[in-house]
Amino acid sequence: MTLQQGLAFGLIALTIGAFIWGRFRYDLVAAVALVAGLILGVVPAEAAFDGFKNDVTVIIACALIVSAAFARSGIVEAAMRRVLPLLKTERSQVPVLTGVVTLLSMATKNVGALAIMMPVALQVARRTGSAPSRLLMPMAFGAMAGGMVTLVGTAPNIIVAQVRQEVVGQPFGMYDFAPVGLGLTAIALAFLAFGYRLLPRERHSAAVMNAALDENAYVTEVSAPDDWAPGSMTVSALMRSGEGEVRIMALIRNGRRRPNPRGNVVVKAGDILLIAGEQQGLEAFLATARLKLVRENRPIATESASEEIAVIEAVVGRNSPLQGQSVRQSDLYGQHGINLLGVSRSGYELTQHLRTAKLASGDILLLQGAEQSLPTALKALDLLPLAEREVRLGSRRKRFLPAVVLAIAMILVGFGLVPVAVAFFGAAVVIVAMGGLKMREAYAALDGPLLVLIAALIPVSGAIQQTGGSELIAGLLRHVFSGLPGVLAICGVMLASMAVTPFLNNAATVLIVAPIGA
Repeated sequence: MTLQQGLAFGLIALTIGAFIWGRFRYDLVAAVALVAGLILGVVPAEAAFDGFKNDVTVIIACALIVSAAFARSGIVEAAMRRVLPLLKTERSQVPVLTGVVTLLSMATKNVGALAIMMPVALQVARRTGSAPSRLLMPMAFGAMAGGMVTLVGTAPNIIVAQVRQEVVGQPFGMYDFAPVGLGLTAIALAFLAFGYRLLPRERHSAAVMNAALDENAYVTEVSAPDDWAPGSMTVSALMRSGEGEVRIMALIRNGRRRPNPRGNVVVKAGDILLIAGEQQGLEAFLATARLKLVRENRPIATESASEEIAVIEAVVGRNSPLQGQSVRQSDLYGQHGINLLGVSRSGYELTQHLRTAKLASGDILLLQGAEQSLPTALKALDLLPLAEREVRLGSRRKRFLPAVVLAIAMILVGFGLVPVAVAFFGAAVVIVAMGGLKMREAYAALDGPLLVLIAALIPVSGAIQQTGGSELIAGLLRHVFSGLPGVLAICGVMLASMAVTPFLNNAATVLIVAPIGA
């Protein structure tokens, strides 16, 4: 063993030890390892940042953006709404939800697939009283299993494909993992169909979860569009489409308010409905029932064409001039150029016309406005912004765009017409350019720590190969397993990877072990 090989092995060993210790962030550990490799001379200076321009990093980043756009589109939730009422017991809920997330993870990144389906699973749990843990954990395992089927399903697949290209000159294709991945996925789904019974039945009761969500229930106004078919929908039919997530508080027609309208009342074009619900449920309800927010139609003035429209939540402060004023008197749109989309008041449900409701300290307002001017308006009105979370109500969605673009990208890759990195980079750019995802949302979708981890470890893991360390270990393995079937050597590498993975990020494990296995 040469000095350089010893330094490379020592660096890898210390890096693995730091990962297992868990005292520091894994992206910081990877960055420090890269700097140490440069100082020790096992990582050439000209190769230090190869990981940041590597196809692996590009593919993972673009796959995260495409997955976020897919989740943002709401196409899966819309397709599932007809199926959800049939899922009354855990026996049917677990296989269906796990199966759907498994299929999604084959096309999008497994983390993105799980993010798409988690709100659906929580909605099912709230409606049926099922324990959320008994739905979510099988879905997590299903997402991991489905990610093994295609190249872009999970980061390790992409990394292994890159290692193969460096060794034999050709990477794995989009569906080269399918023969093994499909078999493992089928076994996993068969086990999860009954294995969920081993999980605890109750972690948090449905009643507690519903109570927590109801604290953030908003009251807002929606209207039936002009093309609303006469007699096409009654109040009770609308309530059913809301699946218990939305309550109709009042119906306003020709300026007259009808509180708690009867179920047989027919909703006509131009009618205004006062509805209440948690913002995620409201958004799904609007999409299904083809209703529009009353105040969403007023245009928001922006300083430039590139400025985005944001929707935020803010609390009315003690010294806010809005206290005691009605929405009409406050004239938020005229004075500050912002729309009030909804109001949430703890322990009290608003039943009057939203524009006549008097605001009070502690009310939570759902506001829509230009991203750059919102902070100024909040300060002037003494409104306290809540901790930032994803608020989709009142924002536009391109339902079919991400699915169509993703399908085209996968077809192009499947037929070998374009490289994976080019296809997914193009897909991400097209989706953002056509409004399927805002630039802010695209940047937020990027998992910075994961990308830094991979980009920093690519040259570090390459140090073993560049110093001849991988050949040294391969020679030792050949000596140990000489005279034995080659499959035992493969099993040895697999067992080593499986032993380390619980303590390391799976992508980090592959980056370290793959050059040795190759």
